[in-house]
Amino acid sequence: MQAFTILSDPVRRRILEHLCIQELSSGEVVSTVGQEFGISQPAISQHLRVLRENRFANVRVDGTRRIYSLEPSGLQEVDQWLAPFKRFWEPKFAALAKEVERGKKRKRKRNPNR
Repeated sequence: MQAFTILSDPVRRRILEHLCIQELSSGEVVSTVGQEFGISQPAISQHLRVLRENRFANVRVDGTRRIYSLEPSGLQEVDQWLAPFKRFWEPKFAALAKEVERGKKRKRKRNPNR
């Protein structure tokens, strides 16, 4: 299954958004994402299986719980596809970083004892 096919599902995208922040047990995914989308535990389990099998999520067993975490290797295909487009926003981010640094220098000059 291609990365964009997997990411086309809003439930899977939402699960990944949560996993990007912290590890979650399957029960926690069901209680947050399942309630948000109004879907059952078996449906969430299927989404987690797709994410796991396609290298978007890892799972480890902790007693009776399954703990899921983000596996960034699944996003490599997306990153590769985006590579030619990065030239449109990278200069803007570089300019922003330069302005932020310039502002920090001005602040240090005004408050040298901080």
